Amino acid sequence: MIATKPTLTVLLCTPRGFCAGVVRAIDAVERALKLYGPPVYVRHEIVHNKYVVEALKAKGAVFVEELAEVPETTAPVIFSAHGVAKSVPAEAAARNLLTIDATCPLVTKVHREAEIHWRRGREIVLVGHHGHPEVVGTMGQLPEGAVRLVETLEDVAAFTPRDPERLAFITQTTLSVDDTVGIVDALKQRFPAIVGPHKEDICYATTNRQQAVKAVAPRVEAMIIVGAPNSSNSLRLREVAERQGCAVSRLVQRAADIDWSEFGAIASLGVAAGASAPEVLVEEVLDAFAERYVLAVETVSTADESVFFPLPREVRDAPETLAARLEDAAARPVLAAKV
Repeated sequence: MIATKPTLTVLLCTPRGFCAGVVRAIDAVERALKLYGPPVYVRHEIVHNKYVVEALKAKGAVFVEELAEVPETTAPVIFSAHGVAKSVPAEAAARNLLTIDATCPLVTKVHREAEIHWRRGREIVLVGHHGHPEVVGTMGQLPEGAVRLVETLEDVAAFTPRDPERLAFITQTTLSVDDTVGIVDALKQRFPAIVGPHKEDICYATTNRQQAVKAVAPRVEAMIIVGAPNSSNSLRLREVAERQGCAVSRLVQRAADIDWSEFGAIASLGVAAGASAPEVLVEEVLDAFAERYVLAVETVSTADESVFFPLPREVRDAPETLAARLEDAAARPVLAAKV
């Protein structure tokens, strides 16, 4: 007798997956490869997703962690979507490297806020996670000591500013919305004069994906978040699902990462994806469940997204325009690094 597969109700979160900043960063690498030809160097993972990075490597992208790993070259060097400290483009300029900045515009917004506060004489509190590339890049916009990092309510309680009347706060763009509200409220309680951003720093994509997970998690027995373990926004989605009462909430990069001992006897499943996870991996996960269940898929949408960011200027040119520029550079080697 052929066993009948059980039915599994799948609630598919929308929005999910790539945000506008991630699309822009990946497109910048692919466009650079097309216009300049391989290799194209990328400092740090362009976005935090192994599948994306490996696909770009196959096309000729070379990923490095520091500029010191980049040889003397006229090939472009791309900065990742997370942003970099000011010392990085300064080092690149000193080496006459051609650089393309793929920093997400919403991260750049935070950088500019920090500079404005600093110029106005304010000490800056950054709410974020220690060591995350975005945090390293944001703190690196200003002289050492100008930005103080807080991660927890305990950090807020222990923080002693130089002047409590001259304070400002900014935040990492990929934080838990609920956690950040608590920390910001604590800062405002301790320091009533503290100045915040005109528009919150947590990006629209992070907020929207967390709201979708909040809507789905209480309705399902288990939840899968498709994303990388070093992706801040993906990690936050798993935490949100857990806090909303979902009994099993797991972050997986690929279908092969699913522990079927946890998902083998469920009747309902929620699926979401972090902002750097491609849709093909969501489909891969659904296909894996379809091998074991008859799926009844329902999309749960909590927001519409239509945000678009233009590509960096260096990769907007038509191929024929770029070819002319490269020919001109070849004829005048002294200008080659300034194409």
